[in-house]
Amino acid sequence: METNKVIRPFGMRDKIGYLFGDFGNDIMLVFVSQFLMVFYTQVWGVKPKVVATMFLVSRLIDAFTDVTMGRIIDVTPQGKDGKFKKWIRIMAFPVATASFLMYQSALRDQPMVFKIIYMYITYLLYGSICFTGVNIPYGAMASAITDKPDERQSLITFRAIGAYIGEFIVGFFGPIIIYERVINSGATQVLIRNNGNIFPVMAGGISIIALICYYICYTCTTERIKVPPLPKGEGISFFKSVKMIFSNRAMIGILGGTVCLIFGNLLTGGVNAYLYAYYFKMPAALSTYNAIKLGIALGMATVVTFIVKKLGKREAISLAVGFAALVFAVLSFLHIKNPWVYVSIASIGFSGVTFFGYVIWGAIIDVIDEAEIKTGKREDGTLYAIYSFSRKVGQALGSSLVGYALAIIGFQAGVKEQTQEVLDGIYRLATVAPATLFTLVVIMFMLVYPLSKKRVDANAETLRQRREAAEKNQ
Repeated sequence: METNKVIRPFGMRDKIGYLFGDFGNDIMLVFVSQFLMVFYTQVWGVKPKVVATMFLVSRLIDAFTDVTMGRIIDVTPQGKDGKFKKWIRIMAFPVATASFLMYQSALRDQPMVFKIIYMYITYLLYGSICFTGVNIPYGAMASAITDKPDERQSLITFRAIGAYIGEFIVGFFGPIIIYERVINSGATQVLIRNNGNIFPVMAGGISIIALICYYICYTCTTERIKVPPLPKGEGISFFKSVKMIFSNRAMIGILGGTVCLIFGNLLTGGVNAYLYAYYFKMPAALSTYNAIKLGIALGMATVVTFIVKKLGKREAISLAVGFAALVFAVLSFLHIKNPWVYVSIASIGFSGVTFFGYVIWGAIIDVIDEAEIKTGKREDGTLYAIYSFSRKVGQALGSSLVGYALAIIGFQAGVKEQTQEVLDGIYRLATVAPATLFTLVVIMFMLVYPLSKKRVDANAETLRQRREAAEKNQ
């Protein structure tokens, strides 16, 4: 009875706390995805393909660090603050520090070899170690906060709101703070403000905000579902985890769809920094674009749960992302010259991607439930880590291929004016690529991913009955 009094019911406090967790994650992550390539190429003068190669190498390392972290979580017993929350407490300061260390403009005059080595060390420290250490337990924690599908969806909705707010702050204020428009002899140029020294200032502010967010997340959320550790014989095994993926159709579907979606999303975000600055010569339009996206995202939060209840996650995702694919296909044919017309159409089309962000985190919990039904083992950490790695693959492809694609179309690092051929290539990257990748998302969810609404609800009820039976037998 005493334990029951201590554990408060699921409510708004949990939702707010979980919102701030992804706010902290995404304010750093979006800054990386949208402006780290810009920092390396335009401030440090590193060639885009060198940066792109680093992104790909780091993702290969993530294959091991992500799964290892997930397995560590699964085999670790409950702590005084739960199975997952303690990692947020442990890793919050390291990840915020590592994020700041990447953007050191004072090193611009160092030899290129030194800068590349420093680039690898700090990026791997941030992404492959520290961010992994905080993000995987944070994501897996959702299934321990509540086991009711409707409460989980409301929790995931608040998580998505936190992510979109973080994305908005970076996407809206970033271009305004980083870029400045200069008119020389009637020609408009877009330059990096203060010779790039603005980057460590922004990175430091973002790290402080992230620390505050992690503190709120830690203090406001409560783990109610006690997940027992796996037996000692179930140790860390990368190859066993890979085998688990290919034996689970739901996992294959969600991984394939997520990789394509994140790839398209991050590719578009990375290219947009160049599209608005060089093709449209109007970086402020990027801020407007991100502001409209936030407005759409916040408005959509009021209807997501209703739509999911009516249609189910699989069907709703397919319709929303299919709409986004269609809009970007139309943009590719129109070849718009006016930045404000482009902003209006693209922001509406991107609402489909926004919807995906609200629903997908609930879908991965459905996959974890499905695996428990089949195997009798709860492996939140491992399965979430595998899913997290798939997102990083999409992020790596999106971020690294921006560099490779810019190199292919002839973009010159450190050059203020690009040729018309390069500018047209940037426009194609911003429209044709996402239209293609979002179409692949629809194919993966409709033809591969098997978890209908009926099946998801049945799995949740079965697991609830199992836990009740286990508690009675204790």
